[in-house]
Amino acid sequence: MTSVALLLLLAAVAMPRVILPRDTFSYIVTFDITQSMNVEDVALNGVPVSRLVFARAAMRDALGQLPCGSKVGWSVFTGQRTLLLLPPVEVCSNFDALLSSLEGIDGRMRWTNWSRIAEGGIYSATRVAQDVGQGAAVVFITDGQEAPPVLPSDALKRDINPAQVKGWLIGVGGDQAAPIPHTDAEGNRDGYWQAEDVIQVPPVPGSATQAESHEELSELRGHYLAAVAGGIGFGYRRLLSAESLREAMIDTRFAHREAVPTDLRWCPALLALLLLTWRFAPGFGWAWHRVTGRRTNPPYAGGRVS
Repeated sequence: MTSVALLLLLAAVAMPRVILPRDTFSYIVTFDITQSMNVEDVALNGVPVSRLVFARAAMRDALGQLPCGSKVGWSVFTGQRTLLLLPPVEVCSNFDALLSSLEGIDGRMRWTNWSRIAEGGIYSATRVAQDVGQGAAVVFITDGQEAPPVLPSDALKRDINPAQVKGWLIGVGGDQAAPIPHTDAEGNRDGYWQAEDVIQVPPVPGSATQAESHEELSELRGHYLAAVAGGIGFGYRRLLSAESLREAMIDTRFAHREAVPTDLRWCPALLALLLLTWRFAPGFGWAWHRVTGRRTNPPYAGGRVS
């Protein structure tokens, strides 16, 4: 029995990966890096953190849950443009590189302080996905704050063909409007945006019920993002935890069935462990008998090894 276990352990060491079909995923994850994403109205392990830090942490956890063979790349958004940082690469063989590059994504990459999510950012992200190919879908993480604000009369002028590009709009942020930190080009905080620093929504002539505009404050614009997502054939989900992001990214609607190298070395290793446990653990045979109802001799009988 011991010799069989030894052979199984040797097989576990030398066994090559086996090509097997499995569901895989391909994504370009876009992070909104505008200054409203610096609002600290979400919590990580009970500690308030910025929306961008929270999004990166959730992505880090979700990344480890994707099946091998899946591919993920990074891009960032500000202004009207999404900039590709890293094209999709296989997650298991490039896991450390993906984590390292993910941690480097922050507001210091910002090239402008304004943002047009619906009119520019999402469309730019889908064009990037189309150029990359590989069936890559889009995961666009944002709080939904447009700057300057989108007027109610504004309409989207471009369409996304859902048959060509699929994806998610992921909303992050709190429900209460909070001041937006003002940072310099190096990412140093030097105060907060004030009402006179930003463009406000102009009052509608003849309206007596319109609330005063406060675009210097920010909260998750979830209803707006859900409406935008529905209009372009995307899904919308609020980022409450890494679990909510993981569930979105392993949605079977975005799966591709591919033959990928699969590590099955755990199979002979597990069998070897069971044999060694059977061989050296007193009473294991009796436990096995109770579970299976099969009669078996204990591994030690009369002081001799059976």
